[in-house]
Amino acid sequence: MDVCLSSTQQPGRLGEGLSSPGGWLEAEKKGASQKDSTGGALEESNRIEASLHSLQTFVPTDYASYTQEHYRFAGKEIVIQESIESYGAVVWPGATALCQYLEEHAEELNFQDAKILEIGAGPGLVSIVASILGAQVTATDLPDVLGNLQYNLLKNTLRCTAHLPEVKELVWGEDLDKNFPKSAFYYDYVLASDVVYHHYFLDKLLTTMVYLSQPGTVLLWANKFRFSTDYEFLDKFKQVFDTTLLAEYPESSVKLFKGILKWH
Repeated sequence: MDVCLSSTQQPGRLGEGLSSPGGWLEAEKKGASQKDSTGGALEESNRIEASLHSLQTFVPTDYASYTQEHYRFAGKEIVIQESIESYGAVVWPGATALCQYLEEHAEELNFQDAKILEIGAGPGLVSIVASILGAQVTATDLPDVLGNLQYNLLKNTLRCTAHLPEVKELVWGEDLDKNFPKSAFYYDYVLASDVVYHHYFLDKLLTTMVYLSQPGTVLLWANKFRFSTDYEFLDKFKQVFDTTLLAEYPESSVKLFKGILKWH
C-alpha cells in the first residue's frame, strides 16, 4: 500500500506526541538532518524547514474531539483529521465526488504543474488529491479552518508531491483585489465542493468565483443539492458561466459542473 505518511507520521489527536503538528514535523526534521549528515537530501530538509515555517502561521483550533478518517485516491492512502464541531472540519459528499472525478480524469485534466485554487477547502481532501496529481495548489478557507487544513495538507503531501500546497485565508467577496490581485495570480483551475448550502453568503461566493476566473480558467464545482436555494444558486451560476454537467452521483445527490466564465 502506497502511503504518504512516514512511520513517524501516525494519525492522532492534536497535542498527543508525534500526532501533534509540531511533534511529527520535528521528527521529520530530525530524520532529514540525520540523512543530511550521512550525505542525504538537503533539498528534503529545506522543504521540511519551509513546511515548519508555514505551519507556524496557522494554529489548529482546539476542538474537543477529532477523528482520523481514511481515504484512498490517486494511488495514495490519505488520512484526514476531522471534527464534527465545525462545518469546515468535515469532508462532505461533494468533496469525495470531486476527488473521484479528478482521479478518473487525471490524464484529461493534466494537473501536472497546473496552478489551482480551492475555494472552501475545509479539511483539505480535494487539495491533497490535486497536489498528489502534480498541481501547484493554493487551499483557501476562513481563518478558523486554516490550522486544521494546513495540518492535513502537510501530513499528507510532505515527501509525496512535487509542490507543497499553500494555505491562504479567503473570505468570500472581501479584499479580493488586495489579497489575490489579477496581475499576480492566475489559476488554471478553481475547485469548489459543497460550498453551496443554507447560508447567507451565496452572492459573495458567486462574486468570488467570477473574480478568480480569468480567460482559460476552468471552474470545477461539485455540490450535494439539498435545498431550493442550491438550485437558485445554480441558475445564477449559469448566467455568468458557460456550464456543463460533467457527472452525477445519485447515491449522494451530488452534481459536478464545469464552468467557463462568459466574456462579453
